[in-house]
Amino acid sequence: MSSNFLYYVFVLIAIIAGVIVVKKVASCLIKSIILLVMVGALLLIYFKFFA
Repeated sequence: MSSNFLYYVFVLIAIIAGVIVVKKVASCLIKSIILLVMVGALLLIYFKFFA
């Protein structure tokens, strides 16, 4: 019985660690996408009005 309990504890820890990693990666990806959109908008404004 204790081996089953330890198995569930390890699975729970793995799920929590996975959620934390996914949240960090997702926030980094969201920041990168926002940065790319801002750069694209600046390039569009530059070529539309100043080129």
